[in-house]
Amino acid sequence: MNYRLLLASKSPRRQELMRILGYPFELRLKEVEEDFPEHLKGQEIPLFLAEHKASAFLPDLAPDEVVLTADTVVWIDDQVLNKPADADDAARMLRLLSGKTHQVFTGVGLTGKEKSIRFFDQTDVTFRSLSDEEIHHYIKVAQPYDKAGAYGAQDWIGLVGIERLVGSYFNVMGLPVHLVYTHLKSFGFGV
Repeated sequence: MNYRLLLASKSPRRQELMRILGYPFELRLKEVEEDFPEHLKGQEIPLFLAEHKASAFLPDLAPDEVVLTADTVVWIDDQVLNKPADADDAARMLRLLSGKTHQVFTGVGLTGKEKSIRFFDQTDVTFRSLSDEEIHHYIKVAQPYDKAGAYGAQDWIGLVGIERLVGSYFNVMGLPVHLVYTHLKSFGFGV
């Protein structure tokens, strides 16, 4: 079967990465609550949320459609950092990340009527120590309220603050494109 690819993401970064990957896709959005059970840890959270998002689309999927859902979280000191609520919350998160290594987990779902695949990727990111001046400058300039952990690796804070990254850079941007490509091939998508 030749599948049509649907992307269920408001993220401009995910949309751009999928455009670069080269598969034609249709953007299809639904409002889905991003709550998760408190007992979930690390990669379990974005995997749960990707599955939760996919379940909202499943009843309306045509037999020839596959929907890509994803969620990214930042994990540090046994706690999750989602999107910040405001500037104070963003500053709190960036202070927590400053001078430490954290994990970025992205969970992805590829869901069709007859087949679904779930997977995740992990990237370890180390920030140098950030000054309050740098943190406040970044928040003022970038307003990172749509980013897990209050930062984008591709933003100013990533350029000046990330000392080391182990794993996929694109995973930190919100989509492990190398794994998406591999798993889309199982649905018949090729180069």
